[in-house]
Amino acid sequence: MTHFVLVRHGETLWNTESKIQGQLDSPLTKTGLAQAESLAVHFKSQDFAALYSSDLGRAYETARCISEKNGLPIFADPRLRERNFGIFQGALKKNLAIQFPEASRYYHTHDPDYVIPEGESLKQLSQRCVNFFEELAQKHLGERILVVAHNGVFVSLFKHTLGIPLDAPRRFLSLNTSVHVFSYQDGIWMLEVWGDLSHLRCIGSLDDDSSD
Repeated sequence: MTHFVLVRHGETLWNTESKIQGQLDSPLTKTGLAQAESLAVHFKSQDFAALYSSDLGRAYETARCISEKNGLPIFADPRLRERNFGIFQGALKKNLAIQFPEASRYYHTHDPDYVIPEGESLKQLSQRCVNFFEELAQKHLGERILVVAHNGVFVSLFKHTLGIPLDAPRRFLSLNTSVHVFSYQDGIWMLEVWGDLSHLRCIGSLDDDSSD
């Protein structure tokens, strides 16, 4: 059985401004850095076979904080990137319908096959992420690995594991630096923990923007 400990990146500037990040980036805020440091302390004495991260800066910086404490090298991989939100990237969420009326209308139908102009669909995101996690599961049979990435990546695995349709309304949050635990054996995924924030007892700000 392979065990996955999955962590969303710390709070970013665009999280606080409600801008869509996707595969663009913005720096971690002071709160985000403090969240990442809390994660690093939390994981310092825990054993992992490997540490993987999205190659996007907000995730890699969060992973770097962890790496500095426990000594694990970081394996960055673009397949762990957030969904490519195409023309929406960098826009304020509240302005989508004004700036991109047609694309925004299709986007909000949650059609899994709808490809955002210059971006990707929910189905493409899910296939990319699930395929990568299953590749890791085979590579690390019987091991425990740590992965730092993004909300869309983890929600894709969550829905796949529980058999939830990709177009189902999102009723589960993945806040900044929330910890999720999955296991994989003989082709079957199991969810063990979702959304653990116990490492943030001393951190005051929790982002409820779980879209990117």
